Amino acid sequence: MKTEESANVKLERQEANISENTVSSATSAEWCPEHPPEDTVQLKTDTKTLSSQTRRRRQLKVEYVKDEVRPIKTEHWEPAEWKKQLEHIREMRRDRDAPVDNMGAEKCYDHDANPQVKRFQVLVSLMLSSQTKDQVTAAAMERLRAHGCTVENILDTDDETLGKLIYPVGFWRRKLKYLKLASALLLKEFDGDVPNTVEGLVRLPGVGPKMAHLAMDIAWDQVSGIGVDTHVHRISNRLGWLRNTTKNPEETRKALEEWLPRELWSEINWLLVGFGQQVCLPVNPLCSMCLNQHNCPSAHKASPVKRPKSGSPSPITRKTKTEPGKVEPSSPVALSLKKKPQNKKNRNDP
Repeated sequence: MKTEESANVKLERQEANISENTVSSATSAEWCPEHPPEDTVQLKTDTKTLSSQTRRRRQLKVEYVKDEVRPIKTEHWEPAEWKKQLEHIREMRRDRDAPVDNMGAEKCYDHDANPQVKRFQVLVSLMLSSQTKDQVTAAAMERLRAHGCTVENILDTDDETLGKLIYPVGFWRRKLKYLKLASALLLKEFDGDVPNTVEGLVRLPGVGPKMAHLAMDIAWDQVSGIGVDTHVHRISNRLGWLRNTTKNPEETRKALEEWLPRELWSEINWLLVGFGQQVCLPVNPLCSMCLNQHNCPSAHKASPVKRPKSGSPSPITRKTKTEPGKVEPSSPVALSLKKKPQNKKNRNDP
């Protein structure tokens, strides 16, 4: 019996030792940094994977931002021989004897008036000059100044009297209305003075971008843009100063301002306007007298044909078939045959 009990005791002790060793080994394996549990190893592996992915994403994001703010290089375009053409035009305009030089907006205001009245008279002269010759505009401004060309006087003048003062400028009835409305707006919102911004000027009835930029230059001595009228629009296209052909003066202004140096913006208007009045005429330009006849792409080309007025008969005549041996009715031979022979009277006849 004692032998069996001792054997059982030994067996229980061995089992106890085995369980203690297993627990201790498990415990040591759990907390030993050299042998971490499987869960811990998997967690650290996932953490390392996520952190590496995060770093890669951040690097990509930084590179994307750098590419986004990188400046874009734009090609600067300018006409091939524009400087030479400009010097030739300056040479031809050296005498400054064109109508715009003597009767333009810079000459139409009263130089003895106070600055506010001067600015208003510059604005009025620009409003009247649209589609009107400088001679007619200057005569109308002379009559207005004698009458009293101020904001208050324009508003106090009745339409009949004001119409007689500005007649015969082009579209004088419409301009009469614009003068009254613009004067009322100046008195109401600008204390009777001309606005000193392009945004304020184009708010006035009858004032467009061309007038606004010219008014800023002449009245306020500030260059805000190029004043493009029909002369500047026509000549810029003829000289090839535009990358693409433009359809109206406003498109021409934007195209010129993209490449023409800003220090030339004030000069280019009166320079080309006078050149268009004397040499580069709308119809039948005097190319043989122009110094740019050898480097102008439009030199010695026929002037554009005027479109016929609406309702006018077409100049194209229909051709009619004629039988052999017969004369065409509209031919000169047929017309001569239709003429009745004149009966020459004898001197002896009663």
